[in-house]
Parts: sequence; C-alpha cells; structure tokens
Amino acid sequence: MKTLVIQPVSRIEGHAKVTIQLDDTGNVADTRVNVIELRGFEKFCIGRPVEEMPRIVTRICGVCPWSHHLAASKAADAVFGVEPPPAGRKLRELCNSIAFMEEHILHFYFLAGADFLMGPDADPAVRNIIGIVEKMPDVARQVVRVRHLCAKMLEIISGKAIHPEASVPGGFSRPLLPAERDQLRKMAEECLELAKFSIKFAKENIFPQYLDMVKSLGVIETGFLGTVTEDGALNLYDGKLRLMSKDGSYVEFPYERYTDYIAEHIEPWSYLKFPYDKRAGAFSMDLEHPNGIYRVNTLARMNVCDYIDTPLAQAELEEFRKTFGRPAQLTLLYHWARLIELLYNAENVIRLLDDPEITNTETRKKVEPRAARGIGCVEAPRGTLIHDYTTDDNGILTNVNLIVATTHNNAAMNMSVKQAARSLIRDGKYDQGILNRVEMAIRAYDPCLSCATHKFDGTLAVRIDIYDHEGRLIDSLAN
Repeated sequence: MKTLVIQPVSRIEGHAKVTIQLDDTGNVADTRVNVIELRGFEKFCIGRPVEEMPRIVTRICGVCPWSHHLAASKAADAVFGVEPPPAGRKLRELCNSIAFMEEHILHFYFLAGADFLMGPDADPAVRNIIGIVEKMPDVARQVVRVRHLCAKMLEIISGKAIHPEASVPGGFSRPLLPAERDQLRKMAEECLELAKFSIKFAKENIFPQYLDMVKSLGVIETGFLGTVTEDGALNLYDGKLRLMSKDGSYVEFPYERYTDYIAEHIEPWSYLKFPYDKRAGAFSMDLEHPNGIYRVNTLARMNVCDYIDTPLAQAELEEFRKTFGRPAQLTLLYHWARLIELLYNAENVIRLLDDPEITNTETRKKVEPRAARGIGCVEAPRGTLIHDYTTDDNGILTNVNLIVATTHNNAAMNMSVKQAARSLIRDGKYDQGILNRVEMAIRAYDPCLSCATHKFDGTLAVRIDIYDHEGRLIDSLAN
C-alpha cells in the first residue's frame, strides 16, 4: 500500500490536502479530501446578541463576507419577526449580485483559469495568475479593473467592500443617493461588458479545446439544490429551495423547513459536515452506490431553475441545456455555469439600479428582542447558504447552526476527486500534470474551506509528524 499526498491543494480558498491510497497494483484504493483548518463560529457566537451576527459572521471569510452578512441579516429578520422595506431588500440584493460578480471573476481568471489558459500540464511556476498576465496582458488589466470596480461599488453602497456592516436586522442602514446610483450605473456597464466577453471567449477558446476532459474528469451523478422564485426562475437572494434528484424530479420547500429534507452526517477524518438528502434514508458517498448526495453552486442552480429572467443569461442557459441536457452532471461544467451567472448578475445589477425604488429613503424597520428561532438563506457564489439562529427573551443566541455552501458540496467533492484519481492513476504511474488534474476536480467546486469547517465534540484532532534530517518519519504525536 502506498499513499500519495497532494498538499497544499492550490488555488482554492482555504487549506486542504488530498490523500490518495494506492493498492499493491498501483491503482487507487481510496481518496479523501482532508480539510486541515478549523473555525468555531457555531460555538463562540452562542451568548452574543443576535443583532451582532451580521457583523460577526463576515469574519468567517474575507473572500465571501457578503454572503454570510446577508444570510445572517435574513436570519435576524426572522428572529425579530420583521420584513425589510422594499428599498432595503433591493439594496441587499444589489450588493449580493455585485459580490457575485467579484467572486466569479476571481475564480475564473485567478484560480481555475490557469488550468485551461496555460494548460493542466504547464509548469506550476506559470500555471497561475502571473502566467495569465504574461499571456493575455490586455485581458488581465481589464479583469483587475472590473474586480476593483466591483469592490468600489460595494464601498459606495455600504461604506465597506470587505467585512460589511450595512445590512442590519430590519433592512439596510442607509439609503442609496441618486448621485451614487448614477455613478454605479456607469460602472455596472463596464462589468457587463467583461461578463459578455468572458463567456464568449470561453465558448470559443476554452470549452471546445477541453471538451473531452469535461466529459471524463471528476464525473459523478448526484442530485442538486438551489433557490428559485415561485414560478421557477433563478434567484440568488430569496425564494424557495428546490431539491432535485439525479433523474430531474424535484421537491420544493421553504428554506425554513430545511431540516425536514436535509440531514448532516459526520466523518472523523474531516472538520466538514456531510449534508445529505433525508429522503434517501441513509448517507453513502460510495462511487458505485451513492445515496443522498446532492450538489450546490453554479451547476446546481443552472439545473434546478426553470429559466433566468434576464435576456442574455437566459439565451446562454438555453444553449447550455441544448448541449448538455437537464440536469447536466459533468463536474467541469461548473465553470461554464459560473460564466452564465456572471452574465446574469451583471444584468441584474443594471436592472436594480434602473429601478426607481432603489433610492427610496425608507430602508429599514425597527426591531425588538424576543425569544424566537430565525432561519436565513441566500445563494452564495459557492452555493446555498443557511444560517439558523435561536434566541432567548433578551435576543441572546442560545443555538447557532450554519450549513455553508461548500459543506453541501463536501461529499460530492470527495466523490469527484476519487473518480478523477481512479481514472488518471493506473499501475502506480503519475506525474505533476496528473496530480494537478485531480486538483482540478476540487477547483471546479470553487470551495471556500474557511467558511465550511466546524467543530463538534470538544476535541481537536491534531497529529504532529517528526522527521529526521533525511526526511524519515521517526515519530507521530496525536491527541
């Protein structure tokens, strides 16, 4: 038995390693994605006033703070029993769409793009954003500019692009001024142009070249989970949850009832939970006989929605479905779906800025503490995000449960990595290009591991390996 370790997994948010066990013939016996970091927000938020949560949870991650900010705000709304005014709700959705654009640009160009633009076998020294800058300097400059514009737009609306505080229980802390709206509108047009360029460029220069890899790498069959409106349209801020089986059938439910449909499994070798579809009866991520596994994130949202209510993104969705069907199962299609969402959010930002109500000065309602349970749910760039809070009579938190987007994808991500490793590593033969392809199965999911890690039983699983000067393992210490 031989063990291969890919550590660290590169170009993702957070820290992980992949452990690949080879049998005596050199073929893959097992593969696991080990998340080697820990956050404890579910525990140390207990005892805090619930109105502090929208500020606290943004510190879970500096890459996707807006998702946690808005999910916490919606959960706090529910605890206090208030519905934000229309302008407050639309300002939240506006910020969500801008944050989506910033995140999807980051992932496509900075994290995953180098695998396709430089090639999966390229030297790691150039298989990164620096290599992309050297190969496509004009595109790289525009990408950096538009990401900066997105951050600037969030700053104009809320005062802060990272670790925001503007969304509060009951609505939004300040109205948007007409002059600010006009400034944002011009910036949004530039964002839309990059979104249109990105999907056109990818369809002409990337996806056709790598279609064989798309059809083979990390391929699994699962269900899907995402948010839709009452009539089935894609929505990233609010709606009902649609849980789709791998055959395309689905159930719908209010996100407040998520515990009726989703259970959480625990494995001792990961700090990530393993949510699964309770209707399956039991959890299994065995490649041959999976049970209860579903996926979230861009591909899931393209599968569960009936349509997209912006014209350019809807046209792209129709082409996507004509080519790959519904539900599309190929894991690397997450990248294609991500660009459709980039286009949708650029269109949605313009639509919201053109809405006269966006500058209405009534943006929040007064709230009063009470004992209650409140559940907030948004679509984060990486998938469905659920915040579940319970408070006492003084509005102090007595229980906190977070099901983070990457957590939903945990089982599927492990399955995709195992499938990739099994299909690529044969008779003990591998090289850095093959191992990078295994990593590509992870990067397709755009995991945010800082968001997803949790603590359960009061113990910290730590092992210290001690090596001598020649690299031989001489001792291991574990608690």
